[in-house]
Amino acid sequence: MDSVLVAVVVCIGAALLFGYTNGFHDSANAIATSISTRALRPRVALGMAAIGNFIGAHLGGKVAATVASGLVELPGGLDGILIVIAGLLGAITWNFITWYFGLPTSSSHSLFGGMVGATIAGGAVVLWSGIVDKIVLPTLISPLVGFVLGFLVMIAVYWLFRRGRPDKLNRGFRHAQTVSAAAMSLGHGMQDAAKVMGIIVLALTVGGYYTEGAPIPEWVYLASAAVMAAGTYAGGWRIIKTMGRRIIDLGPPQGFAAETVASAVLYANTFMLGAPISTTHTITSAIMGVGSTGGKRAVRWGVARSIVIAWIITFPIAALVGALFYLPIQFLG
Repeated sequence: MDSVLVAVVVCIGAALLFGYTNGFHDSANAIATSISTRALRPRVALGMAAIGNFIGAHLGGKVAATVASGLVELPGGLDGILIVIAGLLGAITWNFITWYFGLPTSSSHSLFGGMVGATIAGGAVVLWSGIVDKIVLPTLISPLVGFVLGFLVMIAVYWLFRRGRPDKLNRGFRHAQTVSAAAMSLGHGMQDAAKVMGIIVLALTVGGYYTEGAPIPEWVYLASAAVMAAGTYAGGWRIIKTMGRRIIDLGPPQGFAAETVASAVLYANTFMLGAPISTTHTITSAIMGVGSTGGKRAVRWGVARSIVIAWIITFPIAALVGALFYLPIQFLG
């Protein structure tokens, strides 16, 4: 078998493995709040999230295109494929490390960091303007938007239902969370499954098996969606506990507000900009914004600070790990 074809197959396998780790690492994004408020039973919530991810993947074509062609320029053939493999291994490694410690870091930034580090180590071209426009700026803006909107939506909920009975309101918002969690699951698929698709398309392009601008093959949608759904159903319980219980004490109204805000931000970015933003940053910042309406002590800022630090270091550390993986892998070329 041709060495380039073998490398492409291995690269696709690594991309699908990353998609699986992304699924169980980021399953908390969609359903941690619903589980914490007991709006949904854990396995029901995970099953719904898996279905949402599978469907959402088919709506993320613009995000996949950005990942495939807007961030790096790689040499054709085996050398380029090896860079992609090294980047994926860097991302997978950092995903496992942060999952072990229960940190809700961004799998997306693990992926982009790993790819940039491997690309630099391989002497290829990083499209820094694309990194700034599509990664850095959305990274800075989307958490701020999520925080502010979370605060405002929660204030609106308090005002609209200020005369309601708490027990009755909680029951109603638990039902509403079924809808908001489903919307969040769909948004997660649009974003994170689409990133896996983008990497597979990049590998096919570098290997000479795909022409840029052509329709993405259906099997790429199905494979990316399937591994993301399977990983989501496996569930990353360590991170689910962090997001659902350790940042704030979530009630059904707070969970509904956070999920609604986060899914709205994801949809806007996906359809309007095609920007591959972090679902983790978006939902976590929305939770913090919702919680801050309860006063200074309502948010456990020590936990929040640890999460933000993990956000900041994810890209450079994943880049370093991706570069380190490239050092031995390059000799396979």
